Amino acid sequence: MDAFFASVELLRYPQLKGLAVVIGGGRRKVDEMIRERFADLPLSEIPASAFPLLKDYVGRGVITTATYAARQFGVGSAMGMMKAAKLCPHALVLPVDFEEVRKYSRLFKSTIAEIAPVIEDRGVDEVYIDFTDVPGGQREGGRVLARLIQRAIHERTGLTCSIGVAPNKLIAKMASEFNKPNGISVVYQEDVQTKIWPLAVRKINGIGPKAEIKLAKLHLHTIGDIAAQEPQWLIDNFGKSYGAWMYEAAWGRDDRPVVTESEPVSMSRETTFDRDLHAVRDRAELGAIFTDLCTQVASDLKRKGYVGKTIGIKLRYDDFKIATRDQTIEHFTADAKEIRRVAGQCLKRVDLGRKLRLLGVRVGKLAKVGSAEAAVVPGAASQPSHPHRVEEPAPGYGTLDLF
Repeated sequence: MDAFFASVELLRYPQLKGLAVVIGGGRRKVDEMIRERFADLPLSEIPASAFPLLKDYVGRGVITTATYAARQFGVGSAMGMMKAAKLCPHALVLPVDFEEVRKYSRLFKSTIAEIAPVIEDRGVDEVYIDFTDVPGGQREGGRVLARLIQRAIHERTGLTCSIGVAPNKLIAKMASEFNKPNGISVVYQEDVQTKIWPLAVRKINGIGPKAEIKLAKLHLHTIGDIAAQEPQWLIDNFGKSYGAWMYEAAWGRDDRPVVTESEPVSMSRETTFDRDLHAVRDRAELGAIFTDLCTQVASDLKRKGYVGKTIGIKLRYDDFKIATRDQTIEHFTADAKEIRRVAGQCLKRVDLGRKLRLLGVRVGKLAKVGSAEAAVVPGAASQPSHPHRVEEPAPGYGTLDLF
């Protein structure tokens, strides 16, 4: 989907189309204040000048997405909003409406399923679709079916999407970025050298920033640079599995099927604070945030029909170092109070004498509600999943007892 979070907001505020808009930075309080101020006007008639500017943002929020008008200034997803403000100070800021985004996510995916039912869900705004056995799926290399899907999604949602059609998932993923927004790109296996090799190494889904740095040190900057190497040389430098995969990926080879059903490994919620918080001085605020995170995770589990038995926490300190702890209980749960209780025990095993930037709660070892695995009779005790990592609470660690 094209700039999905932003595009969903522009359905609500069409007067902002064509403007630099970023999505992120917090909850919908600002949005609600604007609506109250212009309660006598339809949402589509609220003047653009009423929305806050990125240059005035103060906090640690990150950008979820940005309109293409904002992207022209170098603003992008996962960028800190304070940094983005230096690049595009005149951009307007809107918060994320997760409920609305999920609604449109379900709508565009169900629209595709009516046309091409073999779909792999890759998150809120992206899917893989297998055209192989769809009637007309091979016409013009798949372009005809891609156009049909685009039209159907736009008619149903008012949103646009970009589609890459290729022999496999690896190339299709890259091709989907070629002609954004609202574009279709068809790439054949024989096009790899001309269309794929000139791309930067990061365009391969699976090569991250650390691998990019190492590749650059080895003077490999494009996908073609990787393809020109001997497989053994890549294995020697990047390991047997990753090096071999990197070589195959550079040649556009990928035999992964479209997976129509997959089970999540875990569910989590986390939040970055607007300012550093301390376990003692900000106990009430942290306690409320902690409870809210546990409630959100429990709600996610129930909505998707899962229970879990490994509960953990994640902290990021003011020096950006991260601490995680988890604990496995003997029975499955999706109860917010139980998640909070066990997560609170995990908090007693980390240093809470330092300021915190981020707090997160996670539930893993999931099972479907009603499955045989989830029906195991609850036990009475719970033990840390990594007993050797349990630490004796240092002075001050217990200050979050009220959490």
